[in-house]
Amino acid sequence: MKIRKIVSSVIATVGIFACVAACGSGNGSSGTTDTKKDKGLPTMGQAITYNPNHLVNGGKPISLEYWSWGDNGTDPVYDMVKEYQRIYPNVKIKTVKVSWTDYWTKLPLALKGSRGPAIFNIHNSYDSLIRPYAANYDIDKSALESDYATASVHEDKDGKVKYIDSVINTGNIYYNKKLWKDAGLTDADIPTTWDELRAVAKKLAKWNGSKMTQAGFNFNGDAYSAIYQGLNYQKGQLLFDSSGKKANYDNPATRENLQFLKDLYDKDKVGSINFGNDYIQSFGNGQSAMVYAWGHMEGTLKEKYPKIEYGIFPTPTFDKGIPFAYDRYNGESTPGINARQNKEQQAVAQDFIKFILANDVYIRSAVKVLNSFPAKKSLQNDAEILKQPVMAAIKPRVDRLIWPGPAPATVETSGKEAFQNVFQNGRPIGEAVKDAQKTMDKDMKNSGFMSMESKYGFYSEHK
Repeated sequence: MKIRKIVSSVIATVGIFACVAACGSGNGSSGTTDTKKDKGLPTMGQAITYNPNHLVNGGKPISLEYWSWGDNGTDPVYDMVKEYQRIYPNVKIKTVKVSWTDYWTKLPLALKGSRGPAIFNIHNSYDSLIRPYAANYDIDKSALESDYATASVHEDKDGKVKYIDSVINTGNIYYNKKLWKDAGLTDADIPTTWDELRAVAKKLAKWNGSKMTQAGFNFNGDAYSAIYQGLNYQKGQLLFDSSGKKANYDNPATRENLQFLKDLYDKDKVGSINFGNDYIQSFGNGQSAMVYAWGHMEGTLKEKYPKIEYGIFPTPTFDKGIPFAYDRYNGESTPGINARQNKEQQAVAQDFIKFILANDVYIRSAVKVLNSFPAKKSLQNDAEILKQPVMAAIKPRVDRLIWPGPAPATVETSGKEAFQNVFQNGRPIGEAVKDAQKTMDKDMKNSGFMSMESKYGFYSEHK
């Protein structure tokens, strides 16, 4: 059995390096030569501008690869590749899809070589894995910051970036319109504070004796690991300590918020830990009236539960005032450039990045396929974009959303474990929180992580 595994591993590794050897074969004599410098196209962009009237690679044929875990329906770069190739017929960018599971094994191996993909999709949760192989964008810092609201959080100490956010997202409350109406609720009842949500959730919850038949507010499963971060931020509590290197989970705000959530189930009876372990499925099946979820929720509902009629409203706050931050946000990253590719491929990759960052079509496509809010300032007040419920919910509070940086997974997984220990195993909140902090400390000991919270515009307001 061990021999078979070793042989399989060797074959897989050879296959990966064979792909690496073939990736981005560079300049070739075959292909179309472009001699038309003037494309007859206007310059696009605001601070970051792109004049398409030039020859790429001197008009000589060149082939590159773009790697992604997505496809044409989920990755806006695909359409931009087609448009770029239409303008510059000498450039061929082959799109290569690698499954998410394999992507983060195969991509680093490819980038370690000298002939990996020239351009590649990035998820910021894997920042430390790909950063050593990614080239800095050849774009002026002031132009990036002028056009993109969150660009500064991705700058290193020299003001350079290897990627920025194309779009951003955060949590909102999804509610079932039919269950809402059946309970006699109207738009006037949409809560803006957590106390108001408690009252509404009580009206929406249904029990048959000791058995729940309909949850008023359901956060079972993975919901807590996301929602606790926003609740802490609302109370002015950072996720990381003053060093930026250590998690800040064991604190009064965490314990207060965990008690608040437990009271929703135990005292207010708006939900139950025994009411399934998947809040999304429960909402999709019409069994839960309200859930906290991010923008991906709409794609899931469209695909798996198309009959559910739902609405969206912003996550409530603890009072009517403006909190330190409404919630955490996360961004969908723009593509990376392979720093180990040859200079011709890197030059084309840099040109492509300027092309998409100056191009509103790219951001509009990202908004659509990723159901996320534009990071590009010029589109944040766009009437067409704001017609979408998630965008309308995010818009009024976008400046008060905070990004902690590409936080290690333990921040969520250990938080989820604390939730399970309290809700399922009956452990005291203080003990569960303390143990989760110990796990986070252990997991982050050699992570090299540095929080980006200090770059938040209202950082000075935290407790």
